[in-house]
Amino acid sequence: MTLVVIEPATAAMENLLAADPEIVTWWGTRVECVSALARLEREGQLTPRGAAEAGRVFAEFRDAWRDVLPSDMVRETAERIVRTHPLRAADAFQLAAALVASEHRPANLAFVSLDKRLSEAARREGFVRPQ
Repeated sequence: MTLVVIEPATAAMENLLAADPEIVTWWGTRVECVSALARLEREGQLTPRGAAEAGRVFAEFRDAWRDVLPSDMVRETAERIVRTHPLRAADAFQLAAALVASEHRPANLAFVSLDKRLSEAARREGFVRPQ
């Protein structure tokens, strides 16, 4: 949500996106983002007007990114990941989707996440986080 609502890491993420505007993400990421925006609005961190604007910005990203769709390969990879790394299922699907998108050659694809556990698992799988 760092690219949709202003957070401490927004500027750094905007710089990464400017350097490489292609976003590849897990099919379920859309629901996670909508959930995060709804939570921010429910908790009063976004006004209804702010939530509507964030929704418009999110829609632009959503329409531009490429989803990795559910498949047996993604599910099997996620199953291995949860046995290998201390991740929840949703994060395992994120990482599995990235591995499938990279054709299991993670050095060929940047992996960006602000979640420390997910970032560490991605690093251990061979992804490099861009600077």
